[in-house]
Amino acid sequence: MSSNKKEKKKSSYEVKKGTKRRRLGCLHWMLWLVHYVLDSVVDFIFKFVYDDANRKLLVPIKHSFLVESATGLAEKIRNKELSSEKLVQACIDRIVEVNAELNCVVDSRFQEALAEARGVDQFLVSTSLSVDELRHDKPFLGVPFTSKESTHALGMKNTFGLVSRRDCKATEDAEIVARVKAGGGILLAITNVPELNLWQETRNNVYGQTNNPFNVNRTAGGSSGGEAVAIAACASPFGIGTDIGGSARMPGFFCGIYGHKPTTGLISTKGMTFRTGQEKGTTMVTAGPMTRYAADIIPFLKLLVGDNVSKLKLDNKVDMASVRLSYVVEPGDLRVSAVTKEMRSIILQAVTHLEQQCGSQAHQLNLPGFRYSYTLWRYWMSKEPGNFAFDLGNRKHEVSLLMELPKMLMGQSQHTLPALMKLLESAVFPPVPAKWAEEETAKLRQALIEELG
Repeated sequence: MSSNKKEKKKSSYEVKKGTKRRRLGCLHWMLWLVHYVLDSVVDFIFKFVYDDANRKLLVPIKHSFLVESATGLAEKIRNKELSSEKLVQACIDRIVEVNAELNCVVDSRFQEALAEARGVDQFLVSTSLSVDELRHDKPFLGVPFTSKESTHALGMKNTFGLVSRRDCKATEDAEIVARVKAGGGILLAITNVPELNLWQETRNNVYGQTNNPFNVNRTAGGSSGGEAVAIAACASPFGIGTDIGGSARMPGFFCGIYGHKPTTGLISTKGMTFRTGQEKGTTMVTAGPMTRYAADIIPFLKLLVGDNVSKLKLDNKVDMASVRLSYVVEPGDLRVSAVTKEMRSIILQAVTHLEQQCGSQAHQLNLPGFRYSYTLWRYWMSKEPGNFAFDLGNRKHEVSLLMELPKMLMGQSQHTLPALMKLLESAVFPPVPAKWAEEETAKLRQALIEELG
């Protein structure tokens, strides 16, 4: 082939490549515009629904110790400055006061918890163990806690938000519940979840919707929404959350508490919805601490991870001057709504505060892989154990979208709209190409490792 023909072919290729790039650019901006318009319309409509001016405030707490940290309360109980029975009774009273407005607690064991609290108080009178020994062996001795309804707790409702499981009760404790009990915690109640834990709000057709404690017209987040609300409302000192894609972090954020997702693979998943803890392969799901105070996270996390605590450096002091600060303002994924001006402002305020604390400048991250966040999420969710349609049928049959849609329109479906939207997504969208998804994930992981050091 002559050099002239080669040049013409190369030039033609470059022209086509440039045309394709421009078309993709135009498509990108068109999709952004559509998303912006939709978000603006939704914001305008819900501005009238979310009437902040007339929001109803919760009943004030009657006992000042209810605002204290779980570790602080445990210390008071060990030192006999506060009885476990008094604390448990105060939490019960608080649940009774606020639950009609918030709908966070869906089953309780109040009398059993009070009996266990009296047992703790009697034990402390007679024990020869020192305060330090008690702190080490049972860091939350006598402190009540709550857990999600979808996490098995002996004798408690265990519906996962499915109408077909309305009468189901757990026959044993999930391993994480057993570990907190072994650490001295007293299970007080269980809290609401969305159907099968798969939504960013907490609503199902068994118990209804959970509301935000700061404004009952607003969402509590999900799936650990009931847990976050109970803790934020001072009805529970601390609680067990679970998280696969923000299920502890989002409700924590929405309700003003800590929702921590630890590294996966360290905490047993046995007793979390249908999981046995023996599933093969990796998973994105894990349990994690939900607390009002940062001081509670490490002692709580030590209980949850058990023997795996040696793999972490929880007792190592962090030198803030050596911490590298990175942050994201906008991921750039068109499938996700843009971050609002208010949120941007809060993020930047937090960045400024951390810069002052660390004495270093934060770096704004804008990695190309972020724009595939939702697609990568879809791919890795498809690798999780279980079949959503089968799980939705309580593992007795697969729920059919075609059968449920007419029922939904007539108000006869047992399932929530988000559950049917998940079925629709699986039916309409093609599977994400495995090779591409895994390569993009590997590139994004490497870029984050290099950034964080």
